Amino acid sequence: MSATEASHPEAHDHHDDHSHDHHELSFWQKYVFSTDHKVIGIQYGITSLVFLAIGFFLMMVMRWSIAYPDRPLPMVGDWPFFSKWIGEDGLVTGDLYNMFGAMHGTIMVFLGVVPLAFGAFGNYVTPLQIGAPDMAFPRLNMASYWFYFLGGVLMFASFFLDSGAAKAGWTNYSPLANITDQQFRDLFWTSQTQWLVAMVFLITSSLLGAVNFITTIINLRAKGMTWMRLPFFCWAQLVTGFLLLLAFPPLEVAAVMQLMDRLVGTSFFVPTGLHVGGNMVDAAGGGSPLLYQHLFWFLGHPEVYVLILPGIGIVAEIVANNTRKPLWGYKTMVGAVMVLGFLSFIVWAHHMYLTGMGTAISTFFQTTTVLISIPSVILITSILLSMWGGSIRFTMPMLWATAFIPMFGIGGLTGLPLAFNLLDLHLHDTYYVIGHFHYVVAPGTIFALFAGIYYWYPKQTGRQMNSLLGHLHFWPSLVCMNLIFAPMFIQGMAGMHRRAFDGGAAYEQISSQVYLEQGHPLAVLFNAIFRGGESLPVEVINLNLVTSAGAFLLALAQVPFIINFFMSMFSGKKSEERNPWHGTTLEWMCPTPPPHGNFDREPVAYRGPYEYSVPGADQDFTPQFEPDTRVAETRPLPSLH
Repeated sequence: MSATEASHPEAHDHHDDHSHDHHELSFWQKYVFSTDHKVIGIQYGITSLVFLAIGFFLMMVMRWSIAYPDRPLPMVGDWPFFSKWIGEDGLVTGDLYNMFGAMHGTIMVFLGVVPLAFGAFGNYVTPLQIGAPDMAFPRLNMASYWFYFLGGVLMFASFFLDSGAAKAGWTNYSPLANITDQQFRDLFWTSQTQWLVAMVFLITSSLLGAVNFITTIINLRAKGMTWMRLPFFCWAQLVTGFLLLLAFPPLEVAAVMQLMDRLVGTSFFVPTGLHVGGNMVDAAGGGSPLLYQHLFWFLGHPEVYVLILPGIGIVAEIVANNTRKPLWGYKTMVGAVMVLGFLSFIVWAHHMYLTGMGTAISTFFQTTTVLISIPSVILITSILLSMWGGSIRFTMPMLWATAFIPMFGIGGLTGLPLAFNLLDLHLHDTYYVIGHFHYVVAPGTIFALFAGIYYWYPKQTGRQMNSLLGHLHFWPSLVCMNLIFAPMFIQGMAGMHRRAFDGGAAYEQISSQVYLEQGHPLAVLFNAIFRGGESLPVEVINLNLVTSAGAFLLALAQVPFIINFFMSMFSGKKSEERNPWHGTTLEWMCPTPPPHGNFDREPVAYRGPYEYSVPGADQDFTPQFEPDTRVAETRPLPSLH
C-alpha cells in the first residue's frame, strides 16, 4: 500500500468489485468532511463562486453610488442590513462605500479568485494530470478547505457586527486600520479585528494547500511522468504553490502584529506622536506604518501571479487541445514561469513610490518591474504562436481562452507606465490603476477560469454544458468587461481618484473636463442612451454612467451561466466517452466522473503532454497514457528458455 493509500484508506482497492471488507463512508465523510481531492476541489469551487457573487454584489452597490450619487439605492435599500448604514434619504453613504470597497477587494482576491484558481482547479485537476490517486496529505487537504471556509464565514459575518465590516481598504493599511472602531468597548468584536482574524485563517489555509501541492507534484507523479512530461498547468500550480508558501507568511505575521497593536497595546505599526481627532493616541509609539506596507506588498505582488498563473496554465491546456498542435516552446514556457515566480518577489515596492523612497531604491524596483514583463510576454507569445497555423476548434472553452489573451495583454501593457516612478506619481490611486489591475484579474484570470469550468465540466459530471447558453454568457461578458474597465484609463489619466463615493463630483475641476465634444459621434450615442437625446458634451465624470451600466449588464450576463451550470448536471448532453475533447493528458484516461483513487488501471506516461497531429499517427492526438504500438509490434518476444 502506498503512502497516500495508507493515509487515505477509502482510496485503496475501491475498484475491486468483489471486495467487501472496506469501510462504507457516511454521507458526512463522503461529501462534507471528505479527504478525496475531487470532493474538496468541488467544495472549493462552489464556495468560491458564492463568494465571487457576493463580491460582485458589493461592487454593483458601489457602482450605483458612483454613477448616481444623488439617487436612492434601488431594490436592496430596504433590506435590514442597509437600514443601519444607508442615509436617511436612501443614498449610499461614505461609510457604506468604504466598507463595501474594502470587502469587495478582500472577498474577490482572498475568498474568490485564489480559492477557485488554486484550490478548486488545482485540487481537482492536478492529481489527475500527474497520475496520482490523491493528494500527498489528504487530511491536510481537508483541513485547508475548512480553514478557508471558517475564514470566509468570519469575514462575511463581520458585516453584521455593530461596527460593520472593515472600512480601511482591502490593504488594511496602518495606522488607519489600528485606530478604526476605537469608540467600541470590546475591540475584538469589531470590523478590523475580525478582518485580521479571518485573514489568519485564510493564510493558514493557503499555506497548508501550498505544502500539499508541492509535495504531491514532486512525489506522486505516475510512472514515466518526468518533469518535462508534466502538463504546463501542473507547472503553473507548482510555481503558484511556492509563491504562496514563501509570500504569505509575512502577511500572516503582519496580521498578528496588527492584532496585537489593536488588542494588547503594542506599537509595531503605530508611530510616535500620532494624533486622532486633535488628541494624541495613547500608545507607546515608535512603530512604523511603512513596515506594514512592506509586509503586505511582499505578499501583494506575488499574489498577482498567484491569481494569474493558474489561469495561464488553463489557457495553455485548452489552446493546445483546440488547435490540435503541441504548445509552441513548452520548455521555454516552463523556464519563463519559473523566472516569473522568482522576479515576483523583488518588485513589491513599486506599489510604494509615494512613500518617499530614494532614487536608488526606486530605480531598482523600476528595473525589476520592467524585467518581469519579459517572462509574461514569453508566455503569451508562446500561446499565440501555438495558435498560428492550427486547425482551431472554437468550442466554448476555446472562446474564453482566446478572449483571455488580449484582455490579459491590455492589463499587462497598461501596467508598464506604472513601473516608472515619474508616471506613477500622477497615476497612483487613480482609476487608471483600477483599470490596469482589473484587466489582469477580471477579463484576464476570470475568463481563464470560465474556460476551465467549460473544459473540465464533462470530466467532472459526465455531461456537456449547453452551447447556446454558453454563447449567451460569453459574448455579453466580453463586451461588458470592456465597457466597465476601458473608460477607467481615460478617467485615471484625467486625474480622477479611485476612492470617491460620489464618483468624483466633489472634485469639479477634474471631473468636469470635457472628453467628447457634443458633435462627436460617440457623444451623440452617449446622449441618446443616457440623456434622452440632449446635445451636450461628454465630461470625464459622465463615463461613470458607461462603467456602471456595463457592471449591471455584466450581472445579467451571468444568469445564463448559472442556469447552464446547474441545469447541465441533470439534462446536459451525456459524454459518450472518457475523452470528449480528444485530449492527450492523463486526466482523460480515468473514468467519468473519476472514482476514489481516480484510475481503473495503472497510469503510465509514455510521452510528452501535447502530442497532437503527430506525422504518421492514426489520429490527430496521441495521449500520454497510450503505449507506442508501433514499438510494441517490432519488439521481439521474450525467450521462453
